[in-house]
Amino acid sequence: MTFNEERNITSCLESLSNHFDEIFLVDSGSTDKTIEIANNYSVNIIEHPFENYSTQRNWAFENLPLRNQWILNMDADHRLTREIVIELQQKFQQDIPPSINGMLSSRKTLFMGKWIKYGGHYPTYHAVIFRKGKGSCEDKLYDQHFKVEGEVIKLKGDIIDLITESLSTFTLRHDKWSTLEALQQFNKIDKTQGTINGSLIDGNPIAKRRYYKNIYERFPLFVRPAVYFFIRYFLRLGFLDGKRGLIFHFLQCFWFRFLIDAKIYELRKTRDENQ
Repeated sequence: MTFNEERNITSCLESLSNHFDEIFLVDSGSTDKTIEIANNYSVNIIEHPFENYSTQRNWAFENLPLRNQWILNMDADHRLTREIVIELQQKFQQDIPPSINGMLSSRKTLFMGKWIKYGGHYPTYHAVIFRKGKGSCEDKLYDQHFKVEGEVIKLKGDIIDLITESLSTFTLRHDKWSTLEALQQFNKIDKTQGTINGSLIDGNPIAKRRYYKNIYERFPLFVRPAVYFFIRYFLRLGFLDGKRGLIFHFLQCFWFRFLIDAKIYELRKTRDENQ
């Protein structure tokens, strides 16, 4: 999916080129050079209006003329590593058991050019590949994951995730995302609770994150960001990521979540005043 991704799309497509039978780019009205750049590659370009991330992704799964059995999901700021490309080539040269419908890969986050390795941020696994018809995106406003029907396996290789082009971009995006997350928590519209396969016990990493997030949301507003930052930065050794790590962990673990709580507080205050 793209929207004004001229800075990212070249490197993304370079990491995909010559490795896949077909590539689809679903664009939601880019006004920069995204489409012009993509036209230099063997890419099927589809225009579709953007409503939200879940709707856009699920529309693509249901409507694109995909002729292959397996789907790899990429964002414009993602890059395939050489290791995961080789690993995928080996996987698909073998017979994948019919019970396996998805594959998990960890994201290697780069922030201000630095790999964020500590603070519980790596490895974090996401369902990035699944059989056609066996996967979909959660119906959530923010923090969506891909759901897979059936068994999944873990890949050893990583997908690089370029978190931000600049701090201004980072804070602007997280301001927008904080509004979506605040609305979701305020309205209690998490329609996906229980739809992620697995539990804390069986070791499904996505289910584990959802389990811990549900615990987090039970903590009092404004207290939970401080607790979360303390756990991530001190107990889970985020301080080992250096100065750029301090910026990332503080903004991502404390500032962003404090902003969510402030917006929830504002929503509650407005509701109470109007009652």
